[in-house]
Amino acid sequence: MSKKKNTHSTGTPATTLLDREAVPYTVHSYTHDPAAANYGMEAAEAIGVPPARVFKTLLVSTGEPGSAALAVGIIPVNRSLDLKAMATALGLKKVEMADPALAERRTGYVVGGISPLGQRNRSRTIIDTSAMALETVYVSGGHRGLDLELAPADLQRLTEAEVAHIAGH
Repeated sequence: MSKKKNTHSTGTPATTLLDREAVPYTVHSYTHDPAAANYGMEAAEAIGVPPARVFKTLLVSTGEPGSAALAVGIIPVNRSLDLKAMATALGLKKVEMADPALAERRTGYVVGGISPLGQRNRSRTIIDTSAMALETVYVSGGHRGLDLELAPADLQRLTEAEVAHIAGH
């Protein structure tokens, strides 16, 4: 995998982080279709890789007070987040999907383009175990139509993520 700079003029916080940390990654740009019903599946099809290698970034509300009230789950785009498993991984009784507007404010990214990398405010992060068996994974680069391919160990290190089985069916 070669290291490629983002071809967009300003880059994104995600690519800036990867460059600063000298992490090898590959940029995969595609034309986003505003009518796409599922951003992650759109990315997998556009890039031409199996959906199990493309990971979406989902935020959950933990119900805890203050800024720690959100957590990040990173799962394959062809799976859903198992909220009970996510809660267990976080040591909580339950979690629920975060309000999209809150997720955007917290991360600095728009829904459908939320990257697990370079978020405005870092949240506790859990990566699904399936990622760790892959040579590389694809995650959003910070906007719709931009995915970044990198080693799952680098993703885990940069997000300070824990690994747990959090993907449902």
